[in-house]
Amino acid sequence: MNLLPHNENGIDRGARVALGLGLLAIAFVGPQTPWGWLGLIPLATGLLGSCPLYTLFGLSTCPTKKNTTATQH
Repeated sequence: MNLLPHNENGIDRGARVALGLGLLAIAFVGPQTPWGWLGLIPLATGLLGSCPLYTLFGLSTCPTKKNTTATQH
């Protein structure tokens, strides 16, 4: 079992990074509330390409790899 399996596709990762940066901006630029630090979670999962909740529930947004072995005649 892989500790951090890649289970996010590129769009999912990009959205998580953008959301994380947006939330972190709240901690520094916007209303400067501590809630902005929650942006570290989507930022980290987006940069790593692995979501622990996806792993826990057996989900993945990565495209499935097709079986490339074909019977040869």
